[in-house]
Amino acid sequence: MDARERLIVGLDVPAIGEAERLVSTLGDDILFYKIGYQLVFAGGLEFARDLAASGKKIFLDMKLLDIDNTVASGVENIAKMGMSMLTLHAYPKAMRAAVEAAAGSGLCLLGVTVLTSMDAEDLAEAGYSQDPHGLVLRRAGQARAAGMGGIVCSAAEAAEVRGVVGPDMVIVTPGIRPTGSDKGDQKRVMTPFDALKAGSTHLVVGRPIVKAPDPREAARAVLNEMVSALWPANR
Repeated sequence: MDARERLIVGLDVPAIGEAERLVSTLGDDILFYKIGYQLVFAGGLEFARDLAASGKKIFLDMKLLDIDNTVASGVENIAKMGMSMLTLHAYPKAMRAAVEAAAGSGLCLLGVTVLTSMDAEDLAEAGYSQDPHGLVLRRAGQARAAGMGGIVCSAAEAAEVRGVVGPDMVIVTPGIRPTGSDKGDQKRVMTPFDALKAGSTHLVVGRPIVKAPDPREAARAVLNEMVSALWPANR
């Protein structure tokens, strides 16, 4: 994969019109988009279907978690939409149900380990006894056992997650901030260069591109930083 196949731009915007303008602005530079709750609840599912039909790849970030039958039914319909990736919270029963439902579809299921906005204090408040690092590794192992296609985790955990899941699963890392940019509400972040060096296969970048004065220039800067990390492997 080259850098364009590894960069996922998060369309974290409130309206379809704004998303359409961003896609048009970014043009052929960007092949992969993430669509999450904000846009989904503004008509984003049909927009996602249309983008996929136009040749773009779509990472549908729904973080599913429900009873087995509900998860399976949702995954079956999402697979029919032509989505490339779908997230679930990495709970074993939900993952097993999703894997069975997605079999043969080509949909890559991603287990969300620990949100990159959460630290040890947040997990303790939610009733978890493990720290983020330990919980990420445990859930990564459970995702592999369930037959998931990949993991969502902080780039800070990518190297050790790779050791748990082996060479074939993808590792998608949000919380990516280009060199010199603001962290926002993320607590565990890394630059594109360092994230790829740590073992991430795909990087999710939202606000640093979407909110930039010139989104296309910002996207190209991220891609250039990624190429500089990938080049030694491509020589």
